[in-house]
Amino acid sequence: MFLDYLSLAILLMGLVAVFYTFIYIHDIPYEAAKHRNHPQKEAIHVAGWLSLFTLHAIWPLVFIWAVSKQGPIEVAVADEARSNPEVDKRLKELESKLRFVEQQMDKNTKKAGKV
Repeated sequence: MFLDYLSLAILLMGLVAVFYTFIYIHDIPYEAAKHRNHPQKEAIHVAGWLSLFTLHAIWPLVFIWAVSKQGPIEVAVADEARSNPEVDKRLKELESKLRFVEQQMDKNTKKAGKV
């Protein structure tokens, strides 16, 4: 009698483990898409849930979709680099030189058009 209950408990624990494994597996593409900043990560999440109803038949396609495209990469700039006075001074110098060169080019193109 004890072995009957033990085998029933083991069977139920096995079924619960299989169920939670299926739930965990369906979320892997969404986690990959979220980590890669995929622009369609919510659609991938829905497709992952839909793959549960097809017994994960479309899961490989969802996974390939999740890892095939990477979203925009954010560039981190330190606050020190933004407020560096030497960089600001150099940037202003370059901007003034650029304006001077553009003015010279405008003058040359006007002279060439008059001739």
